[in-house]
Amino acid sequence: MRAVDLIRRKRDDGELAPDEIRFLVAGVTSGAVPEYQWAALLMAIVWRGMNAAETEALVDAMLHSGTVIDLSDLPGPKVDKHSTGGVADTTSLILAPVVAACGATVPMVSGRGLGHTGGTLDKLESIPGFRVDLDLDAYRRVARECGLVLAGQTAEIAPADRVLYALRDATATVESIPLITASILSKKLAEGIDSLVLDVKCGDGAFMTRPEDARALATSLVTIGRGLGTPVRALLTSMDEPLGPAVGNALEVREAIACLRGTGDASLAELSLELAAEMLLVSGAADDIESARARCRRAIADGSALERFRRVVIAQGGDGRICDTPDTVLPRAARVELVRAGRTGFVAGRRAWPIGQASMLLGAGRSTVDSRIDPAAGIVLRRRVGDPVRDGDVLAELHVNTEHAHALAAATELLVTAFRIEAEPVPRPPLVLGRL
Repeated sequence: MRAVDLIRRKRDDGELAPDEIRFLVAGVTSGAVPEYQWAALLMAIVWRGMNAAETEALVDAMLHSGTVIDLSDLPGPKVDKHSTGGVADTTSLILAPVVAACGATVPMVSGRGLGHTGGTLDKLESIPGFRVDLDLDAYRRVARECGLVLAGQTAEIAPADRVLYALRDATATVESIPLITASILSKKLAEGIDSLVLDVKCGDGAFMTRPEDARALATSLVTIGRGLGTPVRALLTSMDEPLGPAVGNALEVREAIACLRGTGDASLAELSLELAAEMLLVSGAADDIESARARCRRAIADGSALERFRRVVIAQGGDGRICDTPDTVLPRAARVELVRAGRTGFVAGRRAWPIGQASMLLGAGRSTVDSRIDPAAGIVLRRRVGDPVRDGDVLAELHVNTEHAHALAAATELLVTAFRIEAEPVPRPPLVLGRL
């Protein structure tokens, strides 16, 4: 078979067979199918789409392009969570130790942030000494010792995805539900998990801004994951405003530790525990959602979740004192500038996208893949939707170091435009918009 014939068929709205998709995926990793041909195929997929059978075959081929980790020798169910990306979404650092404390194993392979969205690996690397670049032996060892592991994608896991993701980024072919589905599931199913929970974001700060698009992506992920034999559940959650108060890497780690100690932001803790409960349920570690929620709350209250986090930090080379005195361990910015309200009223909106962009300008995120992260930079939000404010009240703190001080004016302007203040109060929007 020839790649050019398959590209032509997909261009003309034809269907590709599983063996043809396997040929194409094997070719992109071996070099037998040049990247320029895959670039053409990606654009054809964006335009013509893929049906469920094609998407399942693509996931399966990408999943088996590298090593599928076997964790069957570890006790208990193996379960993970994946978020489609947002602003101040620090749930992974909270729910992973909670679920581990409840008896399941969480082998979490995470990614980095790009643009206005944050990345779990960047947050973890703000902890002095913490290593995310584990080889497979270290990955298995930490998972066995701690009940969880927080690592980056290795060269062995879904290598086809690394090539295709870079091509999608360079050819404006990211926005395709079959391609997004294949990218997410090929990595997650290669981790050695038995089940998976998905947090599909919807709103101003999400990649899927429209509810119907977010639901379509969630449906694709759940359907294909289950078709490949993995129990999958999905929550549709709001990303119209940042989930937590901290936007930026060390700032978000500090907030995650506060949540693990039971003193953190209510909304961030609420969604983290809801996702953790779904993980216990889908993995079979709990019989019903109410008992799962109760177990997750107990793991916070009795300190066992915080202790799991301490163990994984130490096991991956980090400073375990972070769980007791985070302010003495985590990096801090040289300056803190305040953004104040210009009128009296109530916060009626707090747009996630410009807040994420402002944090990126301060050095907390990447404008390109090669951008260097400032772990101390970011924003702390002091008012939420529904809160009353007076003229001059502090809406947000901008944490900035000298090398990014030139971006203060632009970041401040973005923060001012992100907050909408009205004369009358508005109700707080729900966090969970739907379940699949």
